[in-house]
Amino acid sequence: MDEDRKESGFKDRTRVDDARELLAERVTQLDRTETVTVAEADGRVLAEPVESDRNVPDYPKAAMDGFAVRASDTFGASDRSPEILRVVDEDPMPGEAVRVHTGSALPGGADAVVMIEHTDTFGDEVEVFDALAEGENVAPVGEDVREGQHLYDPGHRLRPSDLGLLRSVGIESVSVFEPPSVGVIPTGEELVDSDPGPGEVIETNSLTVSRLADRWGAEATRYDVVTDDYEQLKTAIADACKEHDVVATTGGSSVGERDLVPEVVDELGEVFVHGVALKPGHPVALGLVEDTPVVMLPGYPVACIVNAVQFLRYAVKWTGSLPIEEPPTNPAMLDRKIPSEPGVRTYARVRFDSKDGQRVAVPVRAGGSGVLSSVALSDGWVEIREGIEGLPEGDLIAVQNWEWSA
Repeated sequence: MDEDRKESGFKDRTRVDDARELLAERVTQLDRTETVTVAEADGRVLAEPVESDRNVPDYPKAAMDGFAVRASDTFGASDRSPEILRVVDEDPMPGEAVRVHTGSALPGGADAVVMIEHTDTFGDEVEVFDALAEGENVAPVGEDVREGQHLYDPGHRLRPSDLGLLRSVGIESVSVFEPPSVGVIPTGEELVDSDPGPGEVIETNSLTVSRLADRWGAEATRYDVVTDDYEQLKTAIADACKEHDVVATTGGSSVGERDLVPEVVDELGEVFVHGVALKPGHPVALGLVEDTPVVMLPGYPVACIVNAVQFLRYAVKWTGSLPIEEPPTNPAMLDRKIPSEPGVRTYARVRFDSKDGQRVAVPVRAGGSGVLSSVALSDGWVEIREGIEGLPEGDLIAVQNWEWSA
């Protein structure tokens, strides 16, 4: 690591958007694909276009419960002057009707369906009180999907409704991109799995980060904790970069004596961002080892989560050809002022409350990037852009639901 950086800290911090752009320039999109069944394809990204090779429905069908008739037999029918038709069990001839249910194939010779509530039956005859046009209450061939219709482009992430549509047109399997693999390496000599003693902390970041990566469309692997030893870190990071498409480390990303991760990555490859104008969590670093992006997340849990959402999520999405969607937001009135530093993008945690029948956002705490409960027990966060110096009390704000599964 540059000794000047160790001495000066983070006087020159990269803006969030600039850091993402530098990351995007170095990410290599995967071209690995596999074929999976439609039932297994939820959340997967299509690698090829999909078209329908059949009509849905492929036959005209009744859109209502009632009687299939020839529309010409109902001309002039009304409440005062119903048309009387003979009920039969097969294709109707002129003057005849066939009982049908919603979804039934339209019998041959019929071209309309009279709704059951517009009829009365007497023995083997039915009185029709409604004059119909040809095709009325009939779902035509291809009403849902037409043969040859383009359904999806490559890059579309499949949803449950898409799976139903694919099955309806008879598609059993699809070609999708393989999910990117993410290796998550927690670092720090103070970290333990359980029963912490004085000066020790239970390691939680790798669990949180790996599950977030899974939600974003990756397949994440958690590594054992690596202590603050240069050679051990070098071996762990080098091995992970050979095995995964993206690597994330947690802890050891700042400029202290035990913050060795950026120095290790810089020896193995390149560190192109170290320190971002973001709060909480400016000591994040971004690097590249061979063709593997390495996102070096801070060790404080809140800072770790914020930076994972702002940088690791993008690395996963770009690598895996996954669509990037903005998090959903909920409007709320700000309960009290939130300060922010000019030139720094701030993510302020808030919880929802109600005041005078209106939803309000109550800041959880302005600082405390090590207080995990301030994120886990909040309802979202407010993004304060670089050009804004805080948000005033009473401001109508948009609270990001950053933990949604997209």
